[in-house]
Amino acid sequence: MLMIALTKGRLEKASLPLFEKNGYGVEKLKNKGRELVFQDTKKDIAYFLAKAPDCITYVEHGVADVGIVGKDTLLEENCNCYELLDLGIGKCQFIVAGLSDCDLWNMTGHIKIGTKYPRVARQYFNQRGMDVEIIKIEGSVEVGPLLGLCDGIVDIMETGTTLKENGLVVFDTVSEISARLIVNKASFILKKEEILTLLDDIKSKEA
Repeated sequence: MLMIALTKGRLEKASLPLFEKNGYGVEKLKNKGRELVFQDTKKDIAYFLAKAPDCITYVEHGVADVGIVGKDTLLEENCNCYELLDLGIGKCQFIVAGLSDCDLWNMTGHIKIGTKYPRVARQYFNQRGMDVEIIKIEGSVEVGPLLGLCDGIVDIMETGTTLKENGLVVFDTVSEISARLIVNKASFILKKEEILTLLDDIKSKEA
């Protein structure tokens, strides 16, 4: 049996058609009760839901053979898995943003950047040769510049509506983001045939 970890929320909903359109039985995932593990009704597969960082953890430790997780989380976490496929779903961008009157690139003195993704932010500004203080924010990052906590933010952006509504503008795009299929390294050896079959099915849907 293959065990698949799906990222809760937006990616969970976007992932289901990848399975459903290729004859997988994901009815239990679409009509969740109190179950935590969902058996596929047509294939020898089970699914469970996890937060994005936990999805990686379950795959790394072999509890899940396969996981679907956003590239944003893979960039932030040091993932020890195989990344086999860009699924082309959950598309968004890593961006640098701030108030429109802030000239972030020409600021002098102490520059503060708020973000949920300190590793990504630090790498980005190091590459630009800028020494900044990274402030970890777990909630709404956009409020940081409004309240003077930070000069700019690094965050993911899907439509840009929230930024515009709060008077923020995009200064630069760090990278493009989408969901990826990751695989436990040992599982790829022990269950290679089943994993490659899954991979082919999903690829055929994309085509």
